[in-house]
Amino acid sequence: MPTIEQLEALLVTEPDDPFLNFGLAMALAKEGRIEDSLGRFGRTIELDSEYVAAYFQKGRVLTQEDRAEEARVVLAKGIEVAQQIGDEHASGEMTEFLATIA
Repeated sequence: MPTIEQLEALLVTEPDDPFLNFGLAMALAKEGRIEDSLGRFGRTIELDSEYVAAYFQKGRVLTQEDRAEEARVVLAKGIEVAQQIGDEHASGEMTEFLATIA
């Protein structure tokens, strides 16, 4: 997996690349930079509203941070988008995960 620094360098020339933004969000989450990570997941969704993995991972990060209500909202939107684009696998995964949130 590329480092945060490598991803940030790539984003200088391709700031609107959803894949790079998603990768940076994941790397930031792994390093515990939660707010930065959530912002990048949001940017990914802004750039590509059908990037369902961004909804799922943002929901997971929010859940890990005990922000269950925010996670529910993000996951519900992700499920809706996944169903709209016919991604039943992602819809199912998010639905199952949503059901585990207390």
